[in-house]
Amino acid sequence: MLIASLTTVIALGAVFGVIGYRVFRSGESAAPPGAAAASLPAGAKVLSTAVGDGRVVLTVEIDGAVELLSFDLKTLAPLGRVRLAPKP
Repeated sequence: MLIASLTTVIALGAVFGVIGYRVFRSGESAAPPGAAAASLPAGAKVLSTAVGDGRVVLTVEIDGAVELLSFDLKTLAPLGRVRLAPKP
C-alpha cells in the first residue's frame, strides 16, 4: 500500500511539474504583435497572398499587369518584385 501511494504521488508530481513548465515557457515563445504596414502602389489590386519561409508573397494586379511582391514576414520590408507579362 505504501509503495503504490508513493508511486502515485511521484507520478502526479511529475505531471504537475510538466504542466507548470509548459505554462511558464509558453509565455516566452510568443512575440507580441507589432504594428507594421507595407506600402503598395496606388491602384494595386491584391489577387492572392501566400506565407512561408519567413516571407509574405502578394500577387497583385497593377495597371493590368500581374506582379509578385515579396516581403519579410517580421518587418514587412520589401524583398523582391517579379512582373509577369505575356510573351510578345
